[in-house]
Amino acid sequence: MKTAMQSIREMVDVNTIVGDAVQTPDGTVIIPISRVSFGFAAGGGEYGRTAGEEKDESSRDGDEESGGGKFPFAGGSGAGVSISPVAFMVVGNGHIKLLPVNINSTVDKVLDLVPEILCRLESICKKKIAVRKEKEEDPGQ
Repeated sequence: MKTAMQSIREMVDVNTIVGDAVQTPDGTVIIPISRVSFGFAAGGGEYGRTAGEEKDESSRDGDEESGGGKFPFAGGSGAGVSISPVAFMVVGNGHIKLLPVNINSTVDKVLDLVPEILCRLESICKKKIAVRKEKEEDPGQ
């Protein structure tokens, strides 16, 4: 397990999660962001006599404890690493956007529309205020 952990530590660093920045010709910078998942398993078992077997003291030379006895040992271990892209951070034209890989991201679409909606509401309010001022200035109508 120690060897597996050291090997994974060498493979995975901060640049694996937040990738290297890529600059496009128009000056926009794109940074990939990934999810890294690990899994480990280890196990072993010692196989001995069944309940019906009799102990044969003459064949037992006391080396079972040192690993040379008649009881075999089996063991194994494994590890897995999964790296999945999650999003891309786009920096350019004075804006920073986080573009998720998952296309069905309704919340992100709504959040992207908020500034546009606020601008439209502001322009509608300004028009109504301008119309009221015109009516106040021209009482003949």
